[in-house]
Amino acid sequence: MNIYKHKTLWKSGLLTFAVIIGLFSLLYTNNLVRQLKAEERKKVEIWAEATRQMIFTTDTSSQNLDFLYTIIVSNTTIPVILTDGNDSIISANNFDSTRINDTGYLINRLKKIKEKNEPIIAEFGGGIVNRIYYDDSIILKQLIYYPYVQLGIIILFIGVSYFAFSASRKAEQNQVWVGMSKETAHQLGTPTSSLAGWIEVLQLKYPELDISAEMALDISRLEKITERFSKIGSRPDLNDENIIEIIDQTVNYLRSRASSKTVFNIEFPSAREISVPVNASLLSWVIENVCKNAVDATEGAGEITVKISESGDNAIIDICDNGKGIPKSAQKKIFSPGYTTKARGWGLGLSLARRIIEEYHNGKIFVRSSEPGLGTCIRIMIKKLKVK
Repeated sequence: MNIYKHKTLWKSGLLTFAVIIGLFSLLYTNNLVRQLKAEERKKVEIWAEATRQMIFTTDTSSQNLDFLYTIIVSNTTIPVILTDGNDSIISANNFDSTRINDTGYLINRLKKIKEKNEPIIAEFGGGIVNRIYYDDSIILKQLIYYPYVQLGIIILFIGVSYFAFSASRKAEQNQVWVGMSKETAHQLGTPTSSLAGWIEVLQLKYPELDISAEMALDISRLEKITERFSKIGSRPDLNDENIIEIIDQTVNYLRSRASSKTVFNIEFPSAREISVPVNASLLSWVIENVCKNAVDATEGAGEITVKISESGDNAIIDICDNGKGIPKSAQKKIFSPGYTTKARGWGLGLSLARRIIEEYHNGKIFVRSSEPGLGTCIRIMIKKLKVK
């Protein structure tokens, strides 16, 4: 199974799980809020009725008055403002105790409360009509924001867990990758040295054989590959190199071993020299990986152009093809470990190229442009050697 697809599905699953929990919590809490709002309005209506009866009751028994008084003073959570028929404030309760006597403060609160809840009309007889405006209690306000806070905490928890897991997994993968690279270099070293010795013997005994020269080139190639693997996992030495020569040699090697239907072009400044602090072996590896992807994109019958230029403090390498192109949705994914469109691909080539350019050379590699059916251009930018 494609590793990148598996990772994407896992991330999507976590996000979906968080959203489902958040939506369920939001719906459930909103239902509770509606019920609590209805209950609070009932409490305010009972409070208004108790106030009215307290004023006009004919039953002056101590038990009845105590009962009405208990109802009135029991409201300690719902902010209420009592106004006359002209909405002039008569009294207020359950607001900021330090500002309860501030008329401006109460007027501003009254304006906001009017926008939220319909007032309760209290008729006291003789044409006297008062209005009771009320705000949501602190508990209700907290309950309204609770699902959003909960969803935020869930997403934060999943995000932190994911990044912690990814960092741990990446460190583990790096260790495995470095170990495999070192072991590969070690295993390749002995037979490569032996083959190099046999090629020398072959050239001495049969100098007329042209094939021995080509075999020598391939042995040299194996030695270079062994050197590359040995450098993975450790900071490589960067030397001032003419990258035009490095790229020219790399492209010529690929040209001699690619299909005759694949055309390689190299464009560079007339001076034929751009000095950049690089590791020649690793830079050559990057060029190979990108060019091989371009060959695959053209299905072995297209045109690949490598253009080398300068811009300010940067050396720029553009590798362009006229292949099938990359969809916009995949242009950032192609450098991710495990991402591949090939049935038998590992998805490591461009990921390794990015690591070499960005981590070892402090440069950048990205898709400069790509159009499905028209081709792709990959750009590599590396800081030039500054003149002292």
